[in-house]
Amino acid sequence: MKQIGNNTVSDHFSSQRETEKARLRTEESRDDRFYCHSHIIIEKSTYFAERLSDKWPTCQILDSRNCVEVYCQESDFDHHVTVLRLLYVAEIAVSEAWNGVKNALGILQVAVKLGCPQIVCVCVDYLEAMPWEEAEEDEILRIIPSLGSNVEPILARLHPVNPSTVRLIFLSAVHFATSSPPPSMNELKFSTQEQLEYMLTEDDDAPLLTADEEIKSQVGICVKSLLIRFYDLLEPLLCEPKEGLFELDELTMLKSILSDLAWVCQILSKMETMKELVHSWVDASEKIVRAVKGEMLDLELLETRIKVVEVSAKVLEAIAYGSVILATAKRLHVVKVWLPFVRVTKSLVDDAISTNDEDNMVLKTDSELWQSIESAFVSMILALPSVDQAELLSEWLESEYIKYPDLTEAFEVWCYRSKVSKRRMASLRVLPGM
Repeated sequence: MKQIGNNTVSDHFSSQRETEKARLRTEESRDDRFYCHSHIIIEKSTYFAERLSDKWPTCQILDSRNCVEVYCQESDFDHHVTVLRLLYVAEIAVSEAWNGVKNALGILQVAVKLGCPQIVCVCVDYLEAMPWEEAEEDEILRIIPSLGSNVEPILARLHPVNPSTVRLIFLSAVHFATSSPPPSMNELKFSTQEQLEYMLTEDDDAPLLTADEEIKSQVGICVKSLLIRFYDLLEPLLCEPKEGLFELDELTMLKSILSDLAWVCQILSKMETMKELVHSWVDASEKIVRAVKGEMLDLELLETRIKVVEVSAKVLEAIAYGSVILATAKRLHVVKVWLPFVRVTKSLVDDAISTNDEDNMVLKTDSELWQSIESAFVSMILALPSVDQAELLSEWLESEYIKYPDLTEAFEVWCYRSKVSKRRMASLRVLPGM
């Protein structure tokens, strides 16, 4: 037999039965009895109050009036004992007795089961205030909804927020992510960019935000500001000679902005608003290439060149696969400007990496980048008039950089189309001169 409570408070009992027994029993045959004081457990637990009431059906059975049975799972046994002890605490401190979220959740379930409002209230306060691990959060979501409205405040941090709040935080995050903060804040910027992309991603759940015209307009303003800063930083590289005109800090900022532009392309693609950025990039193509052209073996400048390629890849994909529609002349211009730049850059990167210099390993890029650019070029070339295709393919076949990009697919399609063109066009009665 175990005693719950303290003999020093026995003088304050008003009940005719000073001591009752709480009998905890489990399916695993565990059977423990605890001495309790009736006036305390009746006052603080509706379960014991009902069982010890004269109105309880078995109240005339002697053992029933002196021993209240409580059935529980073995895993919950200790939580039941804790609740019995807490019935004796006049004012329960929120930080006491809980020993973590999992334990508090177990105590809460028992407190709800035994009808102990004071313990329930303190448990709720504790669980509301504590941080949760992912597994604890899943457990809370499984258990709390079945415990009644009194414990619902625990779930407040998990409730969906209204759309206006989502819009507010999205726009605030976009402004920060495109503001070119100092390098010391890069980690925070990258995290913000990652979450913005996640908010717009459709996975097992719908996107957190659907971009309307106002959202698109605000994002567009941020992107325009980012492009202006980028073009301003290009100016020193347009001067001749370049040596000594570009400070390391400025070059670092340039690479950072290029990284931001590559990221923002992901956001614009999800919002289907790549048009403005693509037009701006296309119009500035010659200026961009001229700023970073040349057989530059300087590591920092070569890194910058790779960053330019990463942004260009997004632009080329948008044009190649119809996300942004450009006139034929502009598409031909894009290929003629960026095809030589990309293949020289790829060659420079491969040469730098082949030296096995550890410093040059930072130049190693995902092979998917180069593959996606190659595929975009093939698609763009095949969408041009056949005479322009012939010019580009002829130049490729004579180039020392024939290995990349590999335009074999475009060449094969051009050969086939050219060979069957007269028959095809004749059948349509549209062959010139007929």
